[in-house]
Amino acid sequence: MTTFWSWYITLLTVGSLVALFWLIFATRKGEVHKNPTEQTMGHSFDGIEEYDNPLPKWWFMLFVGTLVFSVAYLLLYPGLGNFKGLLPGYEDGWTQVNQWQREMDRADELYGPIFAKYAAMPIEEVAKDERALKMGGRLFASNCSVCHGSDAKGSYGFPNLTDNSWRWGGEPETIKASIMHGRMGVMPAQGPMIGEDGVRNVAAYVLTELAGRELPEGTEADIAAGKQIFSTLCAACHTPAGTGMPMMGAPDLTQPSAFIYGSSFAQLQQTIRYGRSGNMPAQGDFLGNDKAHLLAAYVLKLSQGEDK
Repeated sequence: MTTFWSWYITLLTVGSLVALFWLIFATRKGEVHKNPTEQTMGHSFDGIEEYDNPLPKWWFMLFVGTLVFSVAYLLLYPGLGNFKGLLPGYEDGWTQVNQWQREMDRADELYGPIFAKYAAMPIEEVAKDERALKMGGRLFASNCSVCHGSDAKGSYGFPNLTDNSWRWGGEPETIKASIMHGRMGVMPAQGPMIGEDGVRNVAAYVLTELAGRELPEGTEADIAAGKQIFSTLCAACHTPAGTGMPMMGAPDLTQPSAFIYGSSFAQLQQTIRYGRSGNMPAQGDFLGNDKAHLLAAYVLKLSQGEDK
């Protein structure tokens, strides 16, 4: 802020406060009646008359209190142009960002050694520590549950983390890498290439031969033709057996957990026709290595079940 605007705001603010102080005391001093009377102001609104009485003392003092509070606030916090305020601990002035950073610094000072202790341990060992799992659970609830659910069982478009089926691999370090760096999964649209008959045939093949389910009654589809298309276009990512490829983030189509966008015949056709695009944002810059380590241990434990 330039010096001109800083002084402009300061003088306008201080002048307004001085004027308000003068106004409230001047009107109080000019009141004729010090005690309640029956005298009115001489006007009437719908039969309602206004008494000519001073404000109650408690009300007057409340006005004075708000003005005193305003002065104290402007001395402690930024509000007078470039003046940063006198609040201790905020050399650059109080702001929401500075307040957040101060709280984060205090938390890091208090909990940093605990996080560092667990970060020095293998993820498998951290997953066996009850205290660490409680901390990981709180991190999960704050950062992951909005997509994966509070029970970590996923939702439409988001995978279940409590089973042993992984898109990108379920090894401890792979889980941590997913949390730190995020994942981007893209299945290209096949509809323009294979047409509606091809979409229907591939969906029928995936549903019956890979997922082991029945086609809806009355469905007409060439499963053999669908298998041929699958071998040509889909096997490169999902493997010829449909068991998926973690390197590509391609799910195992023989497992129910693969179909996070729905497993009905119509939903499979929709996926094949238009493709899918999934993005898990990287958490490394936000959480840091130590917290991501704890979170990876918690997710690993979720996939192992309570008895392991």
